[in-house]
Amino acid sequence: MTALKFGFTLPFSVRDARSVAGLACEAERAGWDGFFVGEALWHMDAWVLLTAAAMCAGRIRLGTMLSPLPSMNPRKVASQTATLDNLSNGRVILSMGLGAVWMGYQAFPDEVTDTKVRAEMLDEEIDILTLLYRGKPFDYDGRHYHLKLTAVDAAHYPPPPVQQPRIPLWVVGVWPRMKSMQRVLRCDGVIPAKMNPAGQFVELQPEDVRQMKAYVDANRTLTTPFDIAVEGKALGLERALTKDKLRPWIEAGATWWLESMWDVPSDELVTRLRQGPPRLE
Repeated sequence: MTALKFGFTLPFSVRDARSVAGLACEAERAGWDGFFVGEALWHMDAWVLLTAAAMCAGRIRLGTMLSPLPSMNPRKVASQTATLDNLSNGRVILSMGLGAVWMGYQAFPDEVTDTKVRAEMLDEEIDILTLLYRGKPFDYDGRHYHLKLTAVDAAHYPPPPVQQPRIPLWVVGVWPRMKSMQRVLRCDGVIPAKMNPAGQFVELQPEDVRQMKAYVDANRTLTTPFDIAVEGKALGLERALTKDKLRPWIEAGATWWLESMWDVPSDELVTRLRQGPPRLE
């Protein structure tokens, strides 16, 4: 059976960078394996928060949940994440999605909101990030992005990340949408979601994860490790109930359980975090 790692997802209700750094230390002491922060179109800077976290927590993995990559410049993302990966000695995870265009995007009318276009941009950014992380000259001529690194002396390139061949890229994968799943094959992890034939998101089940894993195992050609990160709530359950809740996900192939804290009031957050990850033994 797959060993399960546990991540703690910080809600947007925490609005102070110093508090975030302290919470990362609390998370590490409590035994969590990963500390994740949201990244919205306009909010506290996720990479500044994670840098503060890296300065006081020396073991825990650090990542976003999720980065709206089509709203971000890929060279800037590469710079931020590689810098933090060096600072943290290789502990960064970059989780990506199209972005929640219903959440504040109306304030920025120049922002691209068409889902098809954003999907094209995300696909190109996966290519570009992979190439930038290598720290070697390349040219790229896509529909949305154009790079000519061969025009710049490689001596001026920034240091590559500690993790090679790249920082692990996790991406949202919608089952059974094949365009979405083909994107998953190019990454190092999936944050699974489920859509019905009518195009509506529905509750994810362990059997969906099992089918997604089978698809990835049969079609992925990359040799890097691959994670399946499931979001949910298990804190506060009795140990027997925790086992009953998590065992089907483990058996289906999940490698991470991300404890969802989006609706937890900030005054309850520290108490929940200090409980540590769900216990299976």
